[in-house]
Amino acid sequence: MLVVKKFGGSSVADKERIFNVAKRCIEEYEKGNQVVVVLSAMGKTTDGLIAKAHEINPNPPKREMDMLLATGEQISVALMSMAMNVLGVPSVSLNAAQVAMHTSSAYGMAKLKKIDTERIQHELEAKKIVIITGFQGINKYDDLTTLGRGGSDTTAVALAAALHADACEIYTDVDGVYTADPHIVPDARKLLEVSYDEMLEFASLGAKVLHNRSVEMAKRYGVQLVVRSSLNREEGTIVKEETKLERMLVSGVAADKNVARISVIGVKNEPGIAFKIFNLLAKHNINVDIIIQSIGREERKDISFTVAKPDLKETMELLNEHKEGITAQGVTSEEDVAKVSIIGAGMTSNPGVAAKMFEALYNAGINIKMIATSEIRITVLLHEEDVNRAMRTVHDAFDLAD
Repeated sequence: MLVVKKFGGSSVADKERIFNVAKRCIEEYEKGNQVVVVLSAMGKTTDGLIAKAHEINPNPPKREMDMLLATGEQISVALMSMAMNVLGVPSVSLNAAQVAMHTSSAYGMAKLKKIDTERIQHELEAKKIVIITGFQGINKYDDLTTLGRGGSDTTAVALAAALHADACEIYTDVDGVYTADPHIVPDARKLLEVSYDEMLEFASLGAKVLHNRSVEMAKRYGVQLVVRSSLNREEGTIVKEETKLERMLVSGVAADKNVARISVIGVKNEPGIAFKIFNLLAKHNINVDIIIQSIGREERKDISFTVAKPDLKETMELLNEHKEGITAQGVTSEEDVAKVSIIGAGMTSNPGVAAKMFEALYNAGINIKMIATSEIRITVLLHEEDVNRAMRTVHDAFDLAD
């Protein structure tokens, strides 16, 4: 049996936790299984490297940022291999180039394209635990690239798919997927299992348990995931195609504060303007979420949408630079906003879910700025100061603690 185990930064934050992870991996190895371990950078290492970069250059080149940030995971895997060596178990640490993990060339947000498994298979056949850097790859220029924050999850799922692993386990500092962030909603309940589609919405809408691209890849290749804590032995949450439990109306509530609202004011009310705006952003790898277009007035209209906060500066610069081409009279932004979403595959067959959510927010005196829906989620944009209260209010309205 081949098992892929991924451990997040908090799981390897110090000497004690490194040895804890090493022992858990060795337990699996001593059962006679082949073990591949994927690690994130230790603790707050990545945040520290980003801060250091901005001390040197307030607007560092993305290529050089990837060169810098990729060092964090190399530290983790080397120290983990040293720990296993002390414990008497053969292991080897490999970075993305040594594997090799081929990606696109989009620095800072690269996508995995292909994984060469020969080196990994060779080391596994030599009875070693193989420890691999998460979050990174190499592009066609042999430059290091990174997959975006949380990208180690995607590395683990990609390896599980490429190696046809029997299990893929994601270890974090929480013991599963909850109906809401338990730090904000104290009575949030752990889910025993959740579908890929629901988990993808959780991940995309601010729940920091799994990287959204890792869930997309797991669904595409049929990799069943288990999310559990590295700090205890509790059973976690299974993420899979279909769940056996009776479908709940709403599975959970998620929030995302890493968002900004942009309004393109007074564009011409004619075909092709929306295409020009969003094609411009797509060419610069800027993802857009909620989109609202106003009713035309005087042959003009407004288009509002949300982007991730780190993309705000670049987005505003692009839109202002091309203001004439997109026929905009102005471009404005708002940073003190956040998204709150309810998620659940059961919503498709139950009318009145949106009304119940909006009623709960109304009763709490919380104003809604924008709304977006899909078959299994409803998202509202709120003032940032209201987001935690909104999560608790909506969680209570749908009795998710029961």
